[in-house]
Amino acid sequence: MAVRKLICSVVGHVDHGKSSILDKIRGTSVVAGEAGAITQAIGASIIPLKVLKKVCGDLLKQLKMELTIPGLLFIDTPGHAAFTNLRKRGGSLADIAVLVVDINEGLMPQTMESIEILKAHKTPFVIAANKIDKISGWESNKNKSLMANINSLQEHTRNKLDRKIYELVEKFYNLGFQAERFDRVEDYTKELAIVPVSALTGDGIPELLMVIVGLAQKFLEKGLDIDTEGPAKGVILEVKETKGLGTTLDVILFDGTLRKNDTIVIGGLEKPIIAKVRALLEPAPLAEMMEKKTKFVQIKEAAAATGVKISAPGIDNAIAGMPIRSCKPEDTEKVGQELQEQVEEVIVEVDQEGLILKADTLGSLEAMITMFRQKNIPIRKATIGDITKKDVLLAVSNKETDPLSACILGFNVAVSQEVLGYAKEQGIRIIDSQVIYNLLNEYEKWAAEEKRKIEAKVLDTVTRPFKIQLLKGYVFRQNNPAVVGVEILGGTAKSGVAVMKEDGTTLVPIKSMQKEQETISEAKKGDQVAMSFSGLTIGRQIEEEEILYSDIPEEDFKKLKEYKEYLQPEEKVILREIAQIKRAKSPMWGI
Repeated sequence: MAVRKLICSVVGHVDHGKSSILDKIRGTSVVAGEAGAITQAIGASIIPLKVLKKVCGDLLKQLKMELTIPGLLFIDTPGHAAFTNLRKRGGSLADIAVLVVDINEGLMPQTMESIEILKAHKTPFVIAANKIDKISGWESNKNKSLMANINSLQEHTRNKLDRKIYELVEKFYNLGFQAERFDRVEDYTKELAIVPVSALTGDGIPELLMVIVGLAQKFLEKGLDIDTEGPAKGVILEVKETKGLGTTLDVILFDGTLRKNDTIVIGGLEKPIIAKVRALLEPAPLAEMMEKKTKFVQIKEAAAATGVKISAPGIDNAIAGMPIRSCKPEDTEKVGQELQEQVEEVIVEVDQEGLILKADTLGSLEAMITMFRQKNIPIRKATIGDITKKDVLLAVSNKETDPLSACILGFNVAVSQEVLGYAKEQGIRIIDSQVIYNLLNEYEKWAAEEKRKIEAKVLDTVTRPFKIQLLKGYVFRQNNPAVVGVEILGGTAKSGVAVMKEDGTTLVPIKSMQKEQETISEAKKGDQVAMSFSGLTIGRQIEEEEILYSDIPEEDFKKLKEYKEYLQPEEKVILREIAQIKRAKSPMWGI
């Protein structure tokens, strides 16, 4: 058994400086140590222990902190590949994450998305409040620690930084987190550490690394134990075409050792993929930093935790986010079954009705499912790949029973013009985005609008509650037809709707209405109109100043009860009065 490197993912909103922070960490590490001290792995940067010690040097002495982990493995592949519960149920590929936030812009849509995913996976994280160099009056000093530098700034600059930090503290508090600047954190198990940094000048980078390592050593070290000689376990970050090699897999190994000629089993959409490792590759030293076209070198074995490129025949259909294991050839069936069980936890046709979700990778798909599940939104199908005609047909079958499920959501996938056109013909909404948080917002907006339309249609087919009063001295005609002035006390009165008295006696429908000598079809609360009734005589069946209600059929009343949230407050009151009148004669009416 051995302790492996800590796997750290860097997440956050686009343009907030994720790549710049990684570049600065790599650059600082190279500057601090000799050239080549930092290793570029596939999809990751390995910072060994000796480099960490050099970068954090003085800070370690001040805090009397001893480093025990063998180093850090920073995952620098974009997207949701670092988040998948296929490593361990409910966990993520990353042990810890750095959430990068532009201190001047605050929390943006992709920041919110990252927070939701980190929360769902219970991944501990540190906040890197980037771009402090843009705060007016900021002065960088390479010879001072971050806190010594902050304390030497002019008061107005220090106050501005503090204000920005506390704006973040407040925003995280509103999201259910306790957060504080790293030097003020009293309990790392209860508070998020905010480290002010500048990817441009390097200010705060040693402190950020120190907080990450400190957290790991205190709370995660037991989870870093691995069997270096055991079978390799990993997750596919990317599936790529590599010149001269064909399809290759960029994989992060988190346990065991993978060797050339090993048998590997990969989780698949329908069945596992079994292949033999033809070659293992890693970038030539510093290649990714120094050259646009990375040069690879072949290696005989790769031990966790690291990133490695795998070349093997028969892996063309492999998908990013899928789990990968090495095993003895005779164990492929057993391992394949285990992996498929894990995959099926994510890719399932869950509900009879619900949304259709499509994503580019397993990690993305799982992030989508988690976010929609948290909102109790039903999901009928969730799988990987572009949006197709088949998906539209499935959404059409939802439409009759649940119109709010007549929607397909795609994250980072393609949809052809033909499929878009077909979806439009069938009345199916396709929402696609590269931000899951935006997908959720767009869906909720669309669903609210659709719900309003549906309810409006339903309510248009039923008799709505209204209440009117005959005005004294405004009988224009006693009968044939009776014409009388009325005031609408509540609701909307419509021509053709029957009315009833306060004792429940059913009268006749409103024949017509006039307002200011114009014929109208409906009158709202406060309107005074001339109303005519056939088959009524004023002074016999009804009197001046009498109050009348709409005579609602029992079936309509039940529908109105079902959709009562769409009624006006005064309509709800009138509906209750109508129910009381009806139940005086028939106690079970409308129940």
